[in-house]
Amino acid sequence: MPIQAVDVIWMNGELVEWEKATIHVLTHALHYGTGVFEGIRCYETPKGPAVFRLQDHMKRLENSGRIFMMELPYTADELIAATHETIKANGLQSCYVRPIAFRGYGEIGVNPEANPIDVAIAVWPWGAYLGEDALKDGVRMTISSWRRHDPNIIPPAAKVTGAYINSVAAKQEAIHKGFDEAIMLNTQGYVAEATGENIFVVKDGEITTPGLSAGALSGITRNSVMKLAADLGNPVKEAMISRSDLYTADEMFCCGTAAEVTPIREIDGRIIGPPGPVTLEIQQKFFDVVKGVDEKYAHWLDIVS
Repeated sequence: MPIQAVDVIWMNGELVEWEKATIHVLTHALHYGTGVFEGIRCYETPKGPAVFRLQDHMKRLENSGRIFMMELPYTADELIAATHETIKANGLQSCYVRPIAFRGYGEIGVNPEANPIDVAIAVWPWGAYLGEDALKDGVRMTISSWRRHDPNIIPPAAKVTGAYINSVAAKQEAIHKGFDEAIMLNTQGYVAEATGENIFVVKDGEITTPGLSAGALSGITRNSVMKLAADLGNPVKEAMISRSDLYTADEMFCCGTAAEVTPIREIDGRIIGPPGPVTLEIQQKFFDVVKGVDEKYAHWLDIVS
């Protein structure tokens, strides 16, 4: 989906014109993937624009940096304030938010520690990641031939830029085969996640998702869905999920900041069917929460005053 340019991007403490928010071609992260990032959404609500679980996202950004020995030069609170400032400066009621911290220009070589840590926050209008029709009708997925990386190769707990070449390869493979998205198995052959979404399977009314030990990202939307499902009286079970479990599911859906809650209607030619009642109930609840309709979860919304 094309990026829609807005006015400014926050870079290292300052608002910079969109076209001037550039980096040097010898930036360390460009060559070695030494950056950490987040994907966050801001929704239009009756109280104004509200960022969904902003504090949790910034805490995860800090933790991702810690795993790769990157001490961010800004606190989570400072990054939260910068996010508000950037959304307001661009006059947006709803948008996607992309904070990124990366090793900048200084030295070339695998050792990154002589390079500064630069931080930027960009915001722009962005619709449904997999398409509006996908939210209503569901998507077609395939099992990728590319495996999800092992936790002792690249920790899935960190949203590190370099790790996403794994997802890029799987996504391209799926698109070239005529599918919307790919599901990745771990090195043991069990389901880990999609290229940018967590996976949920519904069988006989029960909801299951891969545990973090399977290689799934500790998704903030994943965590939200698990809490919402429990409050709806259908707690999610974490378990190993096989390829066969996908093919025989009654319902399936995926979730993530970009994908929100998207039904899955087909896996490798096996028809799962149109979005089922469990999926639709969770999807409706999720959108009620992020759009400020359900006051019970108002603490998840960071109002941009």
